[in-house]
Amino acid sequence: MKNSKTIVFKRQQAILKALKEKNVVHVENIAQKLNVSATTVRRDLQMFEQQHLVERFHGGAKLLRETLKEEDSALLVQSDKGISQKHIIAKYAASLIEEGDTVFLNSSSTALLILDYLKNTRAVVVTNNGNAIGHNKDSKVELIITGGEVYERKQSMVGDFALHTLSKITADKAFIGVSGISVKGGITTSVLQETAVNEMMLKRCQGSCYIVAANFKIGKEHNFLSGAVEQVSEIITVEGADKEEVKKLKNTGIDIVELANIND
Repeated sequence: MKNSKTIVFKRQQAILKALKEKNVVHVENIAQKLNVSATTVRRDLQMFEQQHLVERFHGGAKLLRETLKEEDSALLVQSDKGISQKHIIAKYAASLIEEGDTVFLNSSSTALLILDYLKNTRAVVVTNNGNAIGHNKDSKVELIITGGEVYERKQSMVGDFALHTLSKITADKAFIGVSGISVKGGITTSVLQETAVNEMMLKRCQGSCYIVAANFKIGKEHNFLSGAVEQVSEIITVEGADKEEVKKLKNTGIDIVELANIND
């Protein structure tokens, strides 16, 4: 099983490398080069699209270079370091939601996964994540979508309408996914349009504000600031984050939960 995962990871890295070098890949060409089926390549490209790394077109895909900094793109492939961490973090985060809570989830894919694990708890979930529409959820969970202008690449709701909706709500807890968090850089994201929404969620939360972030995002700094680390109550991540940065963050008074990686 482990060997199989390694093969998949290496194939995906090879496709991503080709994308970074040429900006565009064609399914048939890359399938022949890697000696795999076209269906396998399409499946990998679909996964990259879900990670907002590429834009697919008929017969291939184009790299969205502006989505992420160059050094992070390989890490965000949904391998052991991607999808598994998201589920580990989301499952723990869901356990923190109590009966009757009103909760903010931002446009993060990790935050959205909390819905998968929120069971038998009556709660109101407010999100600007358009992907939440139609997402499986427990019948006890009431879902409110902020509305607003749709940022197509991530299907997130942004702009004045989304902000107006959030300004009318007070949440008990907020779960904010990030592109990076550090003492020096604060809470940062790769999408400018989403910073105002994240700021409003942090402002309108009367209880704990949680950052949900894979371990490789701890200590990272991206282009656009969503808030200061002083606004964060707790960071939920997976073991393996930069120890020096974890120490610095703890020194600011933030609690950090480092969950065991069951795939290690």
